[in-house]
Amino acid sequence: MSDERNKKENQLEEAKKMDSEEQLNIPETLPVLVLRDIVVFPYMIVPLYVGRTKSKRAVDKALNSDRMILLLTQKDPNVEDPTEQQLYMSGTVGLIVRMLKLPDGRMRVLVQGISRVKVNMLNDDGRMINADVRVVEDKEPKRLTMKDNALIKNVREKFEQTARMGKQIPNEMFVIVENIDEPGKLADIIAANLDLKIPDSEKILAEERSMKRLAKVYDFLTYELEMLNIQNQINMKAQGEMDKNQREYFLRQQLKAIQKELGEDAESSEEISNYLKKIKEVKLSEEARKEVEKNIERLKKMHPESAESTVVRNYLDWMLELPWSVFSKDNLNIRRARTILNQDHYGLEKVKERILEYLSVRKLTSKAHGPILCFVGPPGVGKTSLGRSIARALNKKFVRISLGGVRDEAEIRGHRRTYVGALPGKIIMEVKKVGSANPVFMMDEVDKIGTDFRGDPSSALLEVLDPEQNNSFVDHYLGVAFDLSKVLFITTANMLEPIQPAFKDRMEVIHIHGYTEEEKIEIAKRHLIPRQYEANGLNKKLVDFTTGAIKNLIALNTREAGVRNLEREIGSICRKVAHKVAVGEKRLHRITIRNLEKYTGPPKIFKDQLLDEDTVGVATGMAWTPFGGDILFIEVKLMPGKGKLILTGSLGDVMKESATAALTFLKSKSDTLSIKTDTFEKKDIHIHIPEGGTPKDGPSAGVSLTTALCSAFTDIPVKRQIAMTGEITLRGKVIPVGGIKEKVLAAKRAGITKIILPEKNKKDLADIKENYLTGIDFIFAKNITDVVDTALAKRVFNG
Repeated sequence: MSDERNKKENQLEEAKKMDSEEQLNIPETLPVLVLRDIVVFPYMIVPLYVGRTKSKRAVDKALNSDRMILLLTQKDPNVEDPTEQQLYMSGTVGLIVRMLKLPDGRMRVLVQGISRVKVNMLNDDGRMINADVRVVEDKEPKRLTMKDNALIKNVREKFEQTARMGKQIPNEMFVIVENIDEPGKLADIIAANLDLKIPDSEKILAEERSMKRLAKVYDFLTYELEMLNIQNQINMKAQGEMDKNQREYFLRQQLKAIQKELGEDAESSEEISNYLKKIKEVKLSEEARKEVEKNIERLKKMHPESAESTVVRNYLDWMLELPWSVFSKDNLNIRRARTILNQDHYGLEKVKERILEYLSVRKLTSKAHGPILCFVGPPGVGKTSLGRSIARALNKKFVRISLGGVRDEAEIRGHRRTYVGALPGKIIMEVKKVGSANPVFMMDEVDKIGTDFRGDPSSALLEVLDPEQNNSFVDHYLGVAFDLSKVLFITTANMLEPIQPAFKDRMEVIHIHGYTEEEKIEIAKRHLIPRQYEANGLNKKLVDFTTGAIKNLIALNTREAGVRNLEREIGSICRKVAHKVAVGEKRLHRITIRNLEKYTGPPKIFKDQLLDEDTVGVATGMAWTPFGGDILFIEVKLMPGKGKLILTGSLGDVMKESATAALTFLKSKSDTLSIKTDTFEKKDIHIHIPEGGTPKDGPSAGVSLTTALCSAFTDIPVKRQIAMTGEITLRGKVIPVGGIKEKVLAAKRAGITKIILPEKNKKDLADIKENYLTGIDFIFAKNITDVVDTALAKRVFNG
């Protein structure tokens, strides 16, 4: 602090002399001293330490001539040897007043700023930097206006205020500032005494117009005053808090002594006795009991108003309110459970069968662990509502949490009690809320769990979902083991791929693929329509849906695997009917195929249509989507060219590879197909799959791509009633793919009568009810040659 004061006093002395000295002649070329972290203003006296070789040479040159040196500041203080682009081009010519060589090889120079300059050109010859400069004269106004005089007065007042607020400024400086009339000189002297950042200082130094420069200094003065004001407020508040805490401490100690003398410590004793009473009522584990008793002893020794006592009370409340030994009695009546499951859900036989198996085992032995099921399927297929039905069938309490977007491991395991505001994790919180140690616990969206620097929630869930470990699950907040082995955990996901493999291994995966059109019609009649009747104040006497209307609503207004959008459409119709009833039309409103559009508007989705006729180069493929199955048309066109393969329709990498493999196979069979070898070199091949705005990918299009290519090259049309799926190898083998149920149902909806499947997919038809397969002829292929011969109007391989 004393060095800084001495520096400013030196500056004062030199500034006083400045007006009386003659104007020095500044040469056009000057050696450059590059500064790291300071901007020197005119009229400023500052000691500088010089250590870089180029800088020391510049100082030596200045001392050997007229003692003048150019002071430039570099933009990045960490750069050792800055280039021209890394230097500010506005600087100050300094006069070296004194120089002292230090023992460590550095120089200490005292420099006085004498004039503001602009750099025209820099010359770095490797030894030192020289600069051609232009002296910048202050552009003073010809006559100071009232506004200018007001600004000068405000700057002086603000400068004095900074000292009153605690900034260290020598008293003599105020005398100098008060006697300076030139705005430019006033701005430079005050700027030199402010704690400005390098870019801000450079903005002031580069400004040639004196009043503009003074206005900028005024802005920085205002900011510095605000900062000093805030600092003073913080200091005063901190001092006040400290005094208040000390006062409260002494008062509490006195109050404690008075209460002890009068025997009025009853409130704290009553709280302790309540905790001890609860310990006897709650059947805690031995480990939990010891922990609770230890914390009660700690609480006895604490002051009731202390912050730590609040933490201990919260912990004891959590421990004693958890359902350590509270279990709901399972309903082991299998027939009743089957009836409830059938009432709540239509279809989903595999899931229902698995729950009934669990009940059967529980009926025979009470030691059976609860299964950990994972329902995987697209949105709206009833995964969450199925969990509620399972809880109702088993007579268990139901709890649900959503794990989508959870990134913090503490959300599962809880926070350690050392943190302010610590709480148990979601598992313990929900178990406490439901008040039972054996609920049906549903965790939604486990495929959307995130991970970041706060830990991996998926890894934390491994312990929760492992039957061998979850009988002693330790939440960080509780610090003791809690038995989760009686909980029936159910998880849901839309896709399996994002789930961590070790996490996936803990669960029994049950796929819910979605509903067929027939199943959706039944679900609408049994569940959706009655629910919307109740939601909109209607009944069967006011509105009635025909089967045809429901079917068209499904086919032309929704495209989904579940029934969520279907329920929205039914709800929309019910609201329109409710409006009519509310205005006086109290009669039966029948929703039929003919009047459906009056309620829903034009069809939102156009049903898949088959081709009008057998077409060359167009094959019908089948695809799986998150919303169920779909059919798509693979189109191939040949045109004169150089053998280029063009792929359009937003195809993914896997589909592009399938197209390349199909073309390679076709080239290898060119002799059998009577295709000239040079045809492939003289024709460009364009493969397109319509609906280009929809991305398409997957390994199911190999056979349909090969069939369409073969049709285009042989000029033989593909039968329009045939759809196909499967991947191929370069050897021509047809390999199995997934999503068979969804694909077959989509083909049936479109009116397909013959489907070609890989032979190894024959087993997948067992998952489809027989009545959904009527009217479809299945062909199972081992080789692509069988597929092409079946699909084309004329056999080309085995003719």
